[in-house]
Amino acid sequence: MKNKLSLCCKGIIWLAMLGVLLPLIVLLIWCFTERWAWPELVPQVFSLRGLREVLGSQALMILHSSILLSATAALIAVVVGLMTARAIVFYQFPGQKLLLFASMLPLIVPTTVFGMGIHLLMIRVGLSDTVPGVILVHVICALPYTVSIMTDSTRAIGKKLEEQARVLGAGSLRAFWSVSMPALMPAIFSALAMAYITSFSQYFLTLLIGGGNVRTFTVIMIPYLQNGDRTLAAGYTTLFLLITVLVFLVFRKIVQRFYPCPEQNRE
Repeated sequence: MKNKLSLCCKGIIWLAMLGVLLPLIVLLIWCFTERWAWPELVPQVFSLRGLREVLGSQALMILHSSILLSATAALIAVVVGLMTARAIVFYQFPGQKLLLFASMLPLIVPTTVFGMGIHLLMIRVGLSDTVPGVILVHVICALPYTVSIMTDSTRAIGKKLEEQARVLGAGSLRAFWSVSMPALMPAIFSALAMAYITSFSQYFLTLLIGGGNVRTFTVIMIPYLQNGDRTLAAGYTTLFLLITVLVFLVFRKIVQRFYPCPEQNRE
């Protein structure tokens, strides 16, 4: 019975892996394909047009600025999320539950409604069609994830170790940085990753708030996905995936560099 259950679990895992890998394989094939008509199993015409378009245009420059923009928005969102989480978990004040609910509003309110409202606000404060305005909107969109992740982690870790460090003579900042931060690092990395991908993949709000003046990689990629040119769409999408994975690895390396895991210390 156990052997049958084990085989069944392995089969489900392999099917799940196949469901993820098969579209990626097809995507990579389309990067080098000019014509692949149904019902042929292999492409009829191969081409490097997609790679030349992606690597030979302004896409790389826009990609560089998009990474900086999304990384900035992610860092701000994580800092705000961490501060909000500590306020909600460790302090009692009027409107505490309302603050937690308000941080979830970007997920609850439909994107179109939220976009129209925030666009009018950005016009009034002079941040429409600017990079700071786009970063601010990306931060707002990422806050539901960062606040939720950091609140759960902060509540699980608690404040006892930090209080013990303060009893032994450490200041509040030193106790937080030396005691709570290492314990929160896995959650911070998760929140940073979620905030980054939320910002990097944002299209509608970037186009609306940026007014076409702020061009991110997603803004130039989406039209290729819509116009039916699968070769260019596959090239842009593949580069999007590679850069996202690379940035995640860089984030993880930075976290491990400054706050190594206990298992690594024992080794």
